[in-house]
Amino acid sequence: MLRHISSLHGQVKVRGADKGAVDGPGCGSMEGPGWELASTGGGASGSLALAAAGSIQTAASSLTVDTFDENGNRVAYNQVTTFAIGMGGFGGKRTSDKAVDIANPPARAPDATVTEKTSLNQAAVYRLSGDWNPLHIDQDMATLGGYRRPILHGLCTLGFSARHILQRFANNDPSKFKAIKARFPKPVLPGQTLQTNMWHEGSRIHFETKVLESGYTVIGGAYVDLTETVPFLRTNNVSATETLKSEAVFDALKKRIEANLEKVKKINGVFQYNITVGGNTAGSWTIDLKKGVLYKGPVKEGKVDCTLTMSDPDFVDLFAGKLNPQMAFMQGKLKVAGNLMLVQKLSGLMKEQSKL
Repeated sequence: MLRHISSLHGQVKVRGADKGAVDGPGCGSMEGPGWELASTGGGASGSLALAAAGSIQTAASSLTVDTFDENGNRVAYNQVTTFAIGMGGFGGKRTSDKAVDIANPPARAPDATVTEKTSLNQAAVYRLSGDWNPLHIDQDMATLGGYRRPILHGLCTLGFSARHILQRFANNDPSKFKAIKARFPKPVLPGQTLQTNMWHEGSRIHFETKVLESGYTVIGGAYVDLTETVPFLRTNNVSATETLKSEAVFDALKKRIEANLEKVKKINGVFQYNITVGGNTAGSWTIDLKKGVLYKGPVKEGKVDCTLTMSDPDFVDLFAGKLNPQMAFMQGKLKVAGNLMLVQKLSGLMKEQSKL
């Protein structure tokens, strides 16, 4: 049996029945067509070795289940991969040919982004669904598992992301859902902010979910298949004819960075600016001063060292010198998550920019 404190939800695939396939009042049977146990060691590779790191040995358990109604119609397909940290090393297979592969998103900026903050009691609320793993509620168990406090259920994080996708591409209609596949490379702490980045490719929506406070990707290689998608134009509440005033600031800042590469690289940090309109994220920009680049959209590689959030007019006033950054922070107009020391280094570059 896999111990609660050492087992982690690694991957999941869920596929529903075709529309109209279920005509009975309930489910009649369940079958498990595939179950495999794989062992991984330090630095292991392959689709099942997502939790392997350093010299830690990990066992990966993959379970596939089909669910049928009383008339023999398949109503659902589920595949779950669970990782047992420190319980591998017994040899045998390192990957499974039964596992459904993940799918990386297109190499372009996301077509849609939704940001939502979880509550501090999120794990306690989700526990009511029937997942009683003490890792998500008991501080002592979380400490034994190597976490500073109880972590959020992976399926709870997945629920946030799935809801974001239905909001953006299915007009909140769950009947348009067909399938979902995801892997969970890192956990989420209750109270952290989730950012779901989405790419529209036909009836498939590729997505990844990040924690804004840490910059870590917590859901990756993921996608949702829909029966149909609702046309989508923008990722925010800004009208199609309206342009964020911040665009001009970032365009000018990009030119200054390109003209002073040696100087800006000394800052050696990656920043993400989230610009809001009406309280909702209307656009995101990445300032990667390790590489000396600025581009629209979330970070493409690595992790964000610091995330800064401001409204569009406040951001413009800040760099026009009309708004003091310290006062903006104290008044809640500038929200900062991450390495505050790097923000101080960045401020020098921004002050020079405001003089232009």
